[in-house]
Amino acid sequence: MTALDTPAHGPSTPAGPSARDTSARPRRSLASRVASGAAGGVLRVFLVLVAVFWLVPTFGLLVSSFRDPKDIAESGWWTVFGAPAQLTAASYESLLKNDAVTGSLLNTVWITVPATLLVVLVGAMAGYAFAWMDFKGRDWWFMAVVALLVVPVQVALIPLSSLFGTLGIFGDIIGVVLFHVGFGLPFAIFLLRNFFAEIPRELLEAARLDGAGEARLFLTVVMPLAAPALASLGIFQFLWVWNDMLVALVFSDSDSQPLTVALQQQVRQFGANIDVLAPGAFISMIVPLVVFFAFQRQFVSGVMAGAVK
Repeated sequence: MTALDTPAHGPSTPAGPSARDTSARPRRSLASRVASGAAGGVLRVFLVLVAVFWLVPTFGLLVSSFRDPKDIAESGWWTVFGAPAQLTAASYESLLKNDAVTGSLLNTVWITVPATLLVVLVGAMAGYAFAWMDFKGRDWWFMAVVALLVVPVQVALIPLSSLFGTLGIFGDIIGVVLFHVGFGLPFAIFLLRNFFAEIPRELLEAARLDGAGEARLFLTVVMPLAAPALASLGIFQFLWVWNDMLVALVFSDSDSQPLTVALQQQVRQFGANIDVLAPGAFISMIVPLVVFFAFQRQFVSGVMAGAVK
């Protein structure tokens, strides 16, 4: 070996893939390393603490609904841990004996369920028509629907009150339902139309070649694929209608008022009847939560099924 064959600066380092990867790997900043380390146990503990802190008022309302009004006036709800004998179901018994509250709970169901089902059903049919059916002025009609999204509810209170009075349905449950359906449809049509437009055209054409008409195509192909969007829309509409009080205050009377209005009147008339307000408020809150978690399971399963397919 001659001097020319020997490297002038010693043996060279092998330029393999590991060496290239090491030299090309960007150096992580301090903030990136801290964020990566906090993504483990520390972050999870922090999120659990935030969730627990967020649920404290709900748990306090639950405990208060099982306490005697005298105990509620004398001490906080947390004292029940030292004196569990304070817990009693007398408040719920008082609630069930209050005809105004129990009747308003049934009215809430009669308002919320039809308003949710009608918005989902009519919104799905209109969304499918805007997405896959050709008719004159389709784009202009859809632009009008989108424009209705920005119309505030307060604008329609007086005109619809006059219209419902002329039709003889002012103060009835059907008037409250129609109002919620009318203001829920623009968002429903906009959401479902955009979802239906993402369905592959080849799938619909294959169904048509198999002899499926528009009605069968909508019911057997489109609706099952739209389960995630329908579940999301159902959750939004149910929560909005169940928790509404403004529309109910205007369009309902003493026989058709929902639970939110009944509780508001209980506060106004009997400011100290916490034995009715606490369990009533908890029922008003727990029902939407139950519906939300029930639809959430269907929503997650629909999203996972779509991802697998």
